[in-house]
Amino acid sequence: MALARRSGVSAPESLHSDDRDGWLNLLLAERVEPHLGHDRPTFVFDYPASQAALARVRGAGPTSVAERFELYVDGIELCNGYHELTDAAELVTRIHREASTSEKQIPEPTRLLAAMESGLPACAGVALGFDRLLMLCLGHDSVRQIIPFSFETA
Repeated sequence: MALARRSGVSAPESLHSDDRDGWLNLLLAERVEPHLGHDRPTFVFDYPASQAALARVRGAGPTSVAERFELYVDGIELCNGYHELTDAAELVTRIHREASTSEKQIPEPTRLLAAMESGLPACAGVALGFDRLLMLCLGHDSVRQIIPFSFETA
């Protein structure tokens, strides 16, 4: 929180002072991401384990990291990916941990849990923001310039 203030980042009132991941995301979005990938594509990887979502975690304790990455080009997050979590018990633990700190009810992903329990093999995935790629290739400043029916106009 102090680093955000020193950096001139104003936080929404809904961001609690003890929400470490919220503050990290805010600082990343406001002060780091805009400077990434201007000279060459830039990968950010090995996120804090607390930001793993469905990614596999490597290591233990305070040095553990989520095996995930994001690719930036011209200050834009173009894609993200990670090694998939395949441990059903770990997924249940994460869901319960998230549910204990969230006001939203999180349904258990029964199909995913069943796949994990039956032996989901090691796998990874990458999501590419095709609209962002097209925006960059065409030299536009906003995704709105290349999406024919944005939320505002649809």
